[in-house]
Amino acid sequence: MKISISLLLTLSVAIVLFFIFISMLRPAEPLNGGSVYEVRVVNGFTNNSSLPLVIWCASKDSELGGRALQEHDDFSWRLKTNIWGTTHFWCTMKWDQMRKSFDAFKASRDAYRCGTARKCFWLVKEDGFYFSNDEVNWQKDFPWY
Repeated sequence: MKISISLLLTLSVAIVLFFIFISMLRPAEPLNGGSVYEVRVVNGFTNNSSLPLVIWCASKDSELGGRALQEHDDFSWRLKTNIWGTTHFWCTMKWDQMRKSFDAFKASRDAYRCGTARKCFWLVKEDGFYFSNDEVNWQKDFPWY
């Protein structure tokens, strides 16, 4: 009886250590299903108080709707990636005569770019669209035209 209890205890410890070891070896997979990301689009215009920036966003599975953003207003949402790494949200922006559609979140592009905090920020300005994963370091991604 003594031998079987110690054998059972040793086997249990070995199994626990095995699973801990395997979980440490497995590489981080940013495209794994179920990763939650935050996406935020901010009106960064400096003088559009009389004319709001209009935003409308959607994915193939859901429509997030539209908003009229005054200066410094934002539109944000959380999303959960799918197992295939194909999660995709796009937005259409309109201000005065300018109109632009862009990929607000595309798993194949943003899984790494949004950082370990999984935050994807967009700042829309008169000269274009800027991206950041920390709201401090902005990089211009593309112009309106």
